[in-house]
Amino acid sequence: MNEIYLIGLGNPGKKYSKSRHNIGFLLLENLSKKYNSNFLLKDKLKSSCSEFQINDSTFRLFLPNTFMNNSGDAVRAIVDWYKINLDQIFIIVDDKDLPLGKIRFRRKGSSGGHNGLKSIIEQLQSQNFKRIRIGIGSPPHIKGNNNFNTISHVLGNISLEEKTILDKVYNRVIQSLEQLNTKKEDLIINELNSFDKEQS
Repeated sequence: MNEIYLIGLGNPGKKYSKSRHNIGFLLLENLSKKYNSNFLLKDKLKSSCSEFQINDSTFRLFLPNTFMNNSGDAVRAIVDWYKINLDQIFIIVDDKDLPLGKIRFRRKGSSGGHNGLKSIIEQLQSQNFKRIRIGIGSPPHIKGNNNFNTISHVLGNISLEEKTILDKVYNRVIQSLEQLNTKKEDLIINELNSFDKEQS
């Protein structure tokens, strides 16, 4: 039996539930709902967890309850509890440096300034884990100031226009995740990285 571990990054609590920073949570909530599975809080894993079968594979989904900046605490607990190799985990995360709706699937890499990824790298002492980054676009400029208002952008709620685009992204990523054990990973990486929200 193959096992796949999907960890969405975000902040727990209703206040953040529709924010751009919670795209990792939102995508995995969509996937779990599709298979009629609910998330249950597991303190030992510092996460809410959902589990179901797709074909002959067990999918385990996790939403850390540690807040974004301490995501690594939950990922460390998951890796230690299940005694899994790092190549079995997939981190789903937002990315303000990618245009809205763009997808980037990488097998390893730096945090790119993302605090959730930074925390995971510190806890695992490795950059060698797969991550699927979903673009939320750059924050708008603050009037009369050249700085970007990054915090209010990432923690701001997803607009209706953005949701329309992101729903297409979620569907595309979910399709790929469902095929992880039936299709070559290189093909999935190419498909996701060449995804065009305008043509879908």
